[in-house]
Amino acid sequence: MADPDGWQPDACAVVGIGTTEYSKASGVSPTALAARAAIAAAQDAGIDVRDIDGIVRSDYDEASAAAVADTLGIDDLAYWSQVGAGGAAPAAMVGQAVAAVRSGLARTVLVFRALNGRSGRRLGKGVPAAAAVGGSSSYLELFAPYGMTSPGQFFAMVARRHMTEYGLTPETLAEIALVCRRRANANPAAQMHERELDRDSYFDSRMIADPLRVFDFCLETDGAAAVLVTSAERARDLRQPPALIRSVAQATAPRLGPGQMYPVLMSDSLTELSSTRVAKRLYARAGLVPADVDVAQLYDCFTITTYLQLADYGFCAPEDAVDFVASGALDLGGALPINTAGGQLSEAYIHGMNHVVEAVRQIRGTSTSQVAGARVSLVTSAPPPGGSALLLVAS
Repeated sequence: MADPDGWQPDACAVVGIGTTEYSKASGVSPTALAARAAIAAAQDAGIDVRDIDGIVRSDYDEASAAAVADTLGIDDLAYWSQVGAGGAAPAAMVGQAVAAVRSGLARTVLVFRALNGRSGRRLGKGVPAAAAVGGSSSYLELFAPYGMTSPGQFFAMVARRHMTEYGLTPETLAEIALVCRRRANANPAAQMHERELDRDSYFDSRMIADPLRVFDFCLETDGAAAVLVTSAERARDLRQPPALIRSVAQATAPRLGPGQMYPVLMSDSLTELSSTRVAKRLYARAGLVPADVDVAQLYDCFTITTYLQLADYGFCAPEDAVDFVASGALDLGGALPINTAGGQLSEAYIHGMNHVVEAVRQIRGTSTSQVAGARVSLVTSAPPPGGSALLLVAS
C-alpha cells in the first residue's frame, strides 16, 4: 500500500551485505576498504560485482564513487550520489539507493561507508579553536574559542540537560554500555569481542566530558561496511532471503543551523531533536507502530545518543526512559533488544553502516545475538542536526 506522499513499501530490498575487518590500523586506503566490502556484499548476494551500476557514498568518506567503481572494474556507472552528514547518512543513503532503483536510474546500487577512522582522520578529536575563526559557515566560531570543540562535549551537555529534566542517571548510561558490550562479546568480528566489561570497570573508567566516561564513547575504527539494494522483484532470484525496505525517512531538528551539531545548543530545547520527526514520518510510511519493532540498531556514537532515541522513536515516554532501561528492555530477550552486534560502542564505529548490516542479519536470522522470530528491524542514523532511519522487514 503506497503512502500518500508517494512512498512505496517493500518495493526494494537489501540483497547483499559485506564488511571488512574492524581495526585500529587497516594499513590500506579507504578506497581499498570500500572495494573489499563491496566484493563481499556482491558475493553474499550471488552477483558479479560488475553488475553494480549505482553507488551511494557519504560526503564524509574519502573514497570517491569513481575510485571505487574503477577498483571494482565497473566501466559504466549509471548513477552515483552522496549523502551527509556523517552519522546521519547511512539510513538516508539506503533511501537514495531506493530512489535510484525506483526511478530507473540504476538496477543494483552499492551503499558503503569506508574510513580509516582510527589511524587516519579522527573526527572525535574535534577541531582546534584557531581553525574555527570565520566559522566556515558553521557557527563554529561561536563555540570553539570557549572550549566546545568536540562531539563528546556536545553530547555531555545534552546528557546534563536530561539529568535535570528527566532524571537520567549515570547508572542508565552504564547499562547501555554494558548491553552493547555483551552483544560484542558474542560477536567474533567485534573489536571488543574478547574484552568483557562489568559495572565496576565502567564506573572506574576515566571521565572524558562529564558525565560521559571512556565507555560512553564509540570506537573510532578503520574499516568498511556495504550493502546492495535492488528491486524486490529481482531480489527473489538472488542468493539470500531479501530484507525488504519497508520505509526510510529523514528529518531535520527544529531551528536547524549551519554546521554539524553545535548550533543545536542554541535551540529552545535540547530534548527535542530530529529523531522525533524522523520517527513520525518513518512509521507513517511503513504503516507500523513502535510496538511492531522486534529489534533495533540505535545510533550509539555515545551512550546518551542511544538513550535519547528511546522516547523519540516511541518506545517509552521521556520521563519513563530511565525505568525502561533499568527493566532490562534493551538486553537480548527484553522488550527492545538493541545493537545486537555490539554497536558503535563495542563492535566498530563505521558511522552506523554496520548497523544496517546487522539489521539485515537479524531479518535473515543469522546474527550472533539473534532475536527469535525477528521480522521488523529498525536502524537509526544519528539525532542532531538531522537524522534518518529505516525499517527492514522479512519477506
